Amino acid sequence: MPDFLVSRSGQINAEGGDRELFLKVFGGEVMTAFRRKTAFAERHRVRQIAHGKSAQFPATGRIGTRNHTPGTKIDGQSVNHNEQVITIDDKLIADVFIADVDEAMNHYDVRSEYSFQCGEALAQHYDKNVARVGVQAARSENPVDDLPGGSTIVAADVDSDSDVLGEALFSAQQNFDEKDVPENDRFAFVKPAQFYSLAQNKTYINRDYDGAGSISKGTIYTVGGLPIIKTNNLADEDDTSNDDIHEKYRDDFSGVTALVMNRQAVGTVKLMDLGVEMEYQMPYQGTLIVAKYLVGHGVLRPDCAVEIRPDELA
Repeated sequence: MPDFLVSRSGQINAEGGDRELFLKVFGGEVMTAFRRKTAFAERHRVRQIAHGKSAQFPATGRIGTRNHTPGTKIDGQSVNHNEQVITIDDKLIADVFIADVDEAMNHYDVRSEYSFQCGEALAQHYDKNVARVGVQAARSENPVDDLPGGSTIVAADVDSDSDVLGEALFSAQQNFDEKDVPENDRFAFVKPAQFYSLAQNKTYINRDYDGAGSISKGTIYTVGGLPIIKTNNLADEDDTSNDDIHEKYRDDFSGVTALVMNRQAVGTVKLMDLGVEMEYQMPYQGTLIVAKYLVGHGVLRPDCAVEIRPDELA
């Protein structure tokens, strides 16, 4: 009896490797999960580089004005300059080993769960590092001498009282205005507890005050003109000795209640964007799947970041 002619659903037009389509579908789902789970990804500056280990972001001071006396020479004025250099971190991966590759690839509920977990793991790590750098920006001096640095707003009970938090958000907006931070692309990042506390505060959702939100839906959109972004990835723990993160992101973030920043506050450099590799391991009778990327994060403009907390940092 002749062998069956097998139709491999992983081949492209019945040619090539029998896992080509499976890999592409898997990779797409990883990227979808990554995009879905990040709060900071599109709210800061991102630069793609083709090679190298770092990228330079020039920082330029402001040009002043002066009165001119007729007949006197105009010879220009000195402008302060500096730079911020962001280096690439070690490669970050999320990996999984599937013992029964054909069953995993053909039962989409199983494969989708693996792809989601890999994408989510990378997304969470990426987001948390950007959040950490955002707080570091609020605590940093500006590299350009004539520009202001970051700011910290300390208000007792700001972590538990939505009225106090709302006032702090208004203060952050005032802080930005006084520093001439661009009004576009400002965001307030808060944890779920603070988000839902604001959503229940009738002052901020009252339409008589042009508020927007809903207690029944548990939503709030803006406070003081700031879009309110809910995230579990806002740094709020003491990471000074956390070996699970890169050394440059370690700091004491305990007590951080909210982070307000313009997208210019933090930068990310990408050397290798999110990708997926898959290889069958014959000695282990299974397939190893690795999702990975190669990026680095750093402070760009400290004046574009404000940390909000209930007490002074020890």
